[in-house]
Amino acid sequence: MSGSEGPNRDRWDVIVVGGGQAGETAAQYASQFSGLSTVLVEEDLIGGECEYWACRPSKALLLPVEAQSQGRDLPGVREMIAGRSLDVPAVLRRRDDIAFHYGDSQEVDFLKANGIDLVRGRGRLAGERTVAVTGSDGDVRTLTAEHAVVLATGSSAYVPPTDGLADAFPWTSRDVTALREVPRWVVVIGGGAVACESVTWLRALGAEATLVHRGPTLLKTMEPFARDFAARHLAEAGITVLLDTNVTRVKRPDAENSGVGRLHGGPVTVTLDNGDQVEADELVVAVGRRGGTDDIGLETVGVAAPHGYLDVDDQLTVVGTDWLYATGDLTGRALLTHMAKYQARIAGDAITARAAGGSGTGALTTAEYDAVPQVVFLDPPMSQVGLTEADARSRGIDVETAEFDIAAVSGAAISREHYDGRAKLIVNRATDTLVGATFAGSGTTELLHSATIAIVGQVPVSRLWHAVPSFPTVSEIWLKLLETLRQRRRQP
Repeated sequence: MSGSEGPNRDRWDVIVVGGGQAGETAAQYASQFSGLSTVLVEEDLIGGECEYWACRPSKALLLPVEAQSQGRDLPGVREMIAGRSLDVPAVLRRRDDIAFHYGDSQEVDFLKANGIDLVRGRGRLAGERTVAVTGSDGDVRTLTAEHAVVLATGSSAYVPPTDGLADAFPWTSRDVTALREVPRWVVVIGGGAVACESVTWLRALGAEATLVHRGPTLLKTMEPFARDFAARHLAEAGITVLLDTNVTRVKRPDAENSGVGRLHGGPVTVTLDNGDQVEADELVVAVGRRGGTDDIGLETVGVAAPHGYLDVDDQLTVVGTDWLYATGDLTGRALLTHMAKYQARIAGDAITARAAGGSGTGALTTAEYDAVPQVVFLDPPMSQVGLTEADARSRGIDVETAEFDIAAVSGAAISREHYDGRAKLIVNRATDTLVGATFAGSGTTELLHSATIAIVGQVPVSRLWHAVPSFPTVSEIWLKLLETLRQRRRQP
């Protein structure tokens, strides 16, 4: 055997290229109950971005921020932690624990436990149902799939062609989640979830922070009140937020690619479009992602990805093929780990059904995207599922809305002295069902799944009245929102 590490065979029923959460889940669902043989091809750590450089480590960095904030707002705890800052080494040690110390033995064990083979190396399509794997020694090994190939090569951070930016070796999402040292001064470019979360933990760990965003508002896909909520709380944390501002030039004379999470050289100067300059020890670029379609052999099977993403149908089959699938970030549908795994479950089930002679259609094998949940783990956090009011109206849906200040709910008021939060429901008048919900405030992230179920299940508002919230919890906000709807409906 040469060219890569793995079992000494060259044929499987299903080949999955990419070992992140989407790839692992697709391999599991394609083989778990079907008897199909499956192999995963990956050159990096099994588990992907989520496990080591995104979801898990970022939340490990943000939870201490939220805990400290709540403690400072609770008499009895406030006095104990007054004047004290986070223990940075302890926070980073736990982050390393959560990221499995950047080793993937636990993920390899998962593959073994589920009967999934592993071939280490760089996988590329080399024709229909064929994958060429280049090992660390440069040798190439050819694998063949009897039924399907799944592409799950994810995405990578996008670095725009700003003058001097790439040459400055800026931090991206991998660096900022795996940071080894905290910059004294940092500039974060971007206005989405990654930018807002990153600047939150950097500030809490001791950095003086400036957030620069070219748009007029942060988190543009969220409800307006949530965008304002985020900007206000970032400013209250001592972060300078510059909106409607572009970076025109970056200069770093002593740039050095010193390793993930370490300062990449000497001071960096960021020039803004108004002529101002900001000096920093480090620069973070968080302006979006690029689909992982480069150099994966698409041309060998006549498939194009003009915008960096693959066009798939609702069973995750790449359009124009009946054997090639794509899941996760590669599809550009919803760049979130939980949605990637959802897509992978559907792809795995479709592969299983088609291999058995079926069509692959069924309850689980048709993807839906009208109830995509997302949490932005700021201090306090925000979450949203489904459509915003503006999105719903743009689709021609006649909607009514209900908003309420969560601080008026007993459970919220008890949880901290100065609770700040708000919630909003979007209801389709014609069907009397929920089509969107947004929550902002401490303890509200756990409300999101109930809203997701209400949307997916198309539960009428009249039935939601019978879902009694426990007292005193933040979930009482559901009752307040329903009462707001009821009162408005009774008005002449």
